[in-house]
Amino acid sequence: MYTLPKIERFNQDVLSKYHIYNSVFITLPFDSIDNTGVLLPIFTDVCDNGFKKQETPKEIVDFFSKKYMHSTSEKDKITLMFHFIQYIERQIVLFDAIEDAAFPIVNNMEGRGSLRDIKEKSDARDNKEELIDFLENFNVRTVLTAHPTQFYPGAVLGIINDLTEAIRKNNLLDIKQSLAQLGKTPFIQNEKPNPFDEAVSLIWYLENVFYNTSGEMVHYLQKNIFEGNSIKNPLIKLGFWPGGDRDGNPFVTTEITLKVAERLRTSILKCYYIEIRNLKRKLTFSGVDVLVAELEQKLYRSVFYSRGEIYITLEEFKLQLTKIKTIIIEQHQSLYLDKIDALLIRLNLFGFHFASLDIRQNSKIHDAVFSDIVDYHLKSGSNAFPANYFQLTEAEKFEVLSNVKGDLDLNDFDNEMTKSTLGSIQAIKTIQEKNGEFGANRYIISNNESALNVMETFALFRLSNWEHATVDIIPLFESVDDLQNAHIIMEKLYTNPEYAKHLESRNKKQTIMLGFSDGTKDGGYLMANWSIYKAKEELTSMSRKYGINAIFFDGRGGPPARGGGKTHKFYASLGPNIENNEIQITVQGQTISSNFGTLDSCRYNLENLLSAGVANQVFNKGQNELSTNEKEILDQLAGLGYDKYLSFKNHPKFIPYLEQMSTLKYYAKTNIGSRPSKRSKSETLDFADLRAIPFVGSWSQLKQNVPGFFGVGSALKHFEDTDQWDKVQDLYNGSLFFKTLLENSMMSLAKSFFPLTAYMSKDPEFGAFWQIIYDEFLETKRLLLKIAGHTELMENYPDGKASIQIRERIVLPLLTIQQYALLKINELNKEKNPDLELIKVYEKIVTRSLFGNTNASRNSA
Repeated sequence: MYTLPKIERFNQDVLSKYHIYNSVFITLPFDSIDNTGVLLPIFTDVCDNGFKKQETPKEIVDFFSKKYMHSTSEKDKITLMFHFIQYIERQIVLFDAIEDAAFPIVNNMEGRGSLRDIKEKSDARDNKEELIDFLENFNVRTVLTAHPTQFYPGAVLGIINDLTEAIRKNNLLDIKQSLAQLGKTPFIQNEKPNPFDEAVSLIWYLENVFYNTSGEMVHYLQKNIFEGNSIKNPLIKLGFWPGGDRDGNPFVTTEITLKVAERLRTSILKCYYIEIRNLKRKLTFSGVDVLVAELEQKLYRSVFYSRGEIYITLEEFKLQLTKIKTIIIEQHQSLYLDKIDALLIRLNLFGFHFASLDIRQNSKIHDAVFSDIVDYHLKSGSNAFPANYFQLTEAEKFEVLSNVKGDLDLNDFDNEMTKSTLGSIQAIKTIQEKNGEFGANRYIISNNESALNVMETFALFRLSNWEHATVDIIPLFESVDDLQNAHIIMEKLYTNPEYAKHLESRNKKQTIMLGFSDGTKDGGYLMANWSIYKAKEELTSMSRKYGINAIFFDGRGGPPARGGGKTHKFYASLGPNIENNEIQITVQGQTISSNFGTLDSCRYNLENLLSAGVANQVFNKGQNELSTNEKEILDQLAGLGYDKYLSFKNHPKFIPYLEQMSTLKYYAKTNIGSRPSKRSKSETLDFADLRAIPFVGSWSQLKQNVPGFFGVGSALKHFEDTDQWDKVQDLYNGSLFFKTLLENSMMSLAKSFFPLTAYMSKDPEFGAFWQIIYDEFLETKRLLLKIAGHTELMENYPDGKASIQIRERIVLPLLTIQQYALLKINELNKEKNPDLELIKVYEKIVTRSLFGNTNASRNSA
């Protein structure tokens, strides 16, 4: 049977369906919308033509209101703008649902990167033993974070789910009803969610998507590669940050952490209970029915009648199931054996914890907490710390920290931060008692700048009466400088006898986290990515020297500027000098819903990640190694890009531009995440305090995507100007790492739209600054097309490009309205007696349009 090319499948199952269902949506009778459905397509065309004629957003809106509105009063204009925003938000949801429904048709679920593909390649190469050995030792860990990059409240997520299902079945009545419901359901959260709310909304994905998908994947491998033998290794691990990530989030308390852990445990027990109930209907044979009923009863009490008590242990559960399995094999011709195996697999994957709750805190907070603890010890006359502790050298401090022990009581401290930090260590202990060790066994130190940061955290556990802590301490290296020093920092830890003893008890594994987004913010696109690559090579080499297995945990966000993009390609491109026994990544916001939000997309993306590991370590072992010469070129490119980015970042207009011309300050006004948008409480904006999400997001709202390309064009141009173009061309043709890096940058360019802000070029204060960005954009675009041999961006991903183009067209009116509102705010602020109420209304328009723009950019990873 002939299969249509991917772009044609996309056009048929996504594009044409969107036009059909959107026309249904437009004709639905909503009270408040009036004739919005008629006017919006006209407004979209007016925007389109206006930008082609180089008109400003203000000119576009004014022209539209004069020509198509009965009244051009400010009030009527504002009312219509709000209606447009509400309408477009729902169009984005409709497009999301159609794309989700078409996912298995547009993407070849059994093609390259699938489990079936792994099996067939292994059969063809006759290296099954090698593959089995790899699968017994490899893990994919997706860590769900609540970083606010998607703004759908729970009710809307539910509608998306129902709508997707209705579209998949082509059920027009259900589609109409879901669209009508969508039209009447508010999209705005009036109150900020607390971290527990965030956790609950993400646990939905664990219960409804990851639980099934992960189990089915391991079951497939067990049957088809392991020939029915059970896989002892939990191939797929889930991580969880809401409720544990304290970095910059004062709302994460010990109570919240414990509450989230309990919710995770109850959720997984509920999943088991549902499965046992289904089994009970099947396993009705004598000798088995009683055992199943007993399990059902114990789970029921643990889920529905419990105030935290558990009426069955994980071991008892496994033993009872194994007993049932044996009876079925021996006495009942293995009837329904598959279903018992499926449940055993899930027990092995998720235990009683479901996902590991990671605790994270900033090293700057630890510094203050540690000072408090040392002062307390000195005042109480304890000899745990010498009086001159803070004057000691790092080596001397190491000596002290290697020997401290204690039983600190958090009630002995007045400082809230000290209390909550010590409380989080006690919480890990409590969670492990209830949910098992995997409930919470990782403590991440963000902004880790020294070996001392790790040793002091290590000491906190020993001072909390937990000498042999069953916890991995994970430094997170983010800035360019910290990445360059990371291997030296780790060597100090590996050679410390006490820390080495701790690693011995942790199977000689050291997890090291590397942050893309803060790296990009700090050093620009090329430097951040290349620094992480080099840091991984040096950390691998250093760890191997001391017999330690380094595991890299990547803070990869959604868009390429935050380390996203073609993630599986990125992992497949790592050569043999980078340890790759686990792929660990953070997944957040719209990346969770777009890449892992449905059973199909979750399976596809998890299989691709798994297959990236297989490709790198089994099928293409020893390949993708960069030569010395290639590394020199990458060093040069990163250095040139870094210089360009630094001069841009240090431009006197850089911060004022973001503050006055972008949506940066409006991120704080959105009730979407529990975390404040910057780390400090000061009024003035300090670059270092700025969080990566509002930073990257603000450039994205301007459609300028600076963090994803700035400096790339200048770096490539140097090679063109000095007649060395063949060097970068050969590198692109020969290195999957470099090619993936530039392809991800192309995605950032494809999502940029400079006509939107072209009016800024005439601004007396910011005109020259805008021009710097635009010139770099043009140069990067020209040279990326040249190196790829393309005539347009993303030419080799026609379906991805088409999806972006439709989304960009849907949000074009939204972007225009947002820019119009920003212009009005600036105008009003310049008046002698500005109308403060009117300014507030326009600020609300900016904030509301920010939601839709961000939700629309889901295909950024």
